[in-house]
Amino acid sequence: MESPAIQQPQRKIIHVDMDACYASVAQLDNPELRGKAIAVGGGETRGGGSAASYEARKFGVRSAMSGYLAKKRCPHLIFVRPRFDRYTEISLKIRSIFHEFTDLVEPLSLDEAYLDVTQNKKGIPSATLIASQIRQRILEETGLTASAGISINKFIAKVASDYNKPNGQKTVTPDEVLPFLEALPIGKFYGVGKVTEEKMNQLGIFTGKDLKEKTEEYLAAHFGKSGPYYYHVVRGIHNSPVKPDRTVKSVGTEHTFNENLVSEVFMLERLEKIAAELERRLKKKKIAGKTVTLKLKYSDFTVQTRSKTLPYFISDASLITETVKELLYQERPKESVRLLGISLSNLNNEAGVKKTVAVQLKFDF
Repeated sequence: MESPAIQQPQRKIIHVDMDACYASVAQLDNPELRGKAIAVGGGETRGGGSAASYEARKFGVRSAMSGYLAKKRCPHLIFVRPRFDRYTEISLKIRSIFHEFTDLVEPLSLDEAYLDVTQNKKGIPSATLIASQIRQRILEETGLTASAGISINKFIAKVASDYNKPNGQKTVTPDEVLPFLEALPIGKFYGVGKVTEEKMNQLGIFTGKDLKEKTEEYLAAHFGKSGPYYYHVVRGIHNSPVKPDRTVKSVGTEHTFNENLVSEVFMLERLEKIAAELERRLKKKKIAGKTVTLKLKYSDFTVQTRSKTLPYFISDASLITETVKELLYQERPKESVRLLGISLSNLNNEAGVKKTVAVQLKFDF
């Protein structure tokens, strides 16, 4: 029997994730919104919102869903404006709580982070107890609830934090790792989106146990570079350490589509929305960049990138779209496209001196 304790460093990792943070903040600050279905950002005639309350999620409303579809699913949905200054204020409070326990904190966004508490400042041997104390402190100091996952690596902790949401936690001990992953529905694996889940189902993969029966070569043949990742994580192997204060050299956003796109006209339409989201992130951080990169993931799961470096810094959606359009029409896509993304690198900071700045982080596979 395989033992994750032998195959990887034994760590105690916590993933803390605020519960519907943006929507919960709106309900916290405005009692009239409590218990109601709300979506932050977007609007019935505008792009997708950034978050939905649990009351809205019961009707199938999700983040990044178009306002039209969200309102169709939930006619009584209330749209509220995002307040990033307020989210940042709360995020700083939460992170100060994290640092009371450990300096090994890797933020993923304003509302979630990984913590390595193997050796912690309070000398508490139980990561489960630490997670409980952190969640209680967050509730007391912000009035908001958080969920947590606790395990031997970042992947399992991330999956576990979603297990008992909202306002709960799940610990997966070393002895429980393999049974936990084998019983897990494949759609619950972090990194497996809706389209990938459907493809796996077509291959007879419905649970971690099914996934584990496939060879690394088989998975690589069907899922490209993601294949070895799936092969290892289902065995509890994910050795990426918690990386505090990591500097990111690019800012990007991407979207996976429910149906593959075959026309450049439809792709450009989606890219305009992605560019608008990227502009929002860049302007929130007050940064710009010179190198624009277009990412295309095809129906066969191969990935292609195309880049262009400009002689000046940009952050405006129209300029990003103009460059991306040029990159898109450089060469006809070889297959239908399931994912599009835009990123900006060669960054400046507000003073225009540094080339890299700390921005919202992504989970590092």
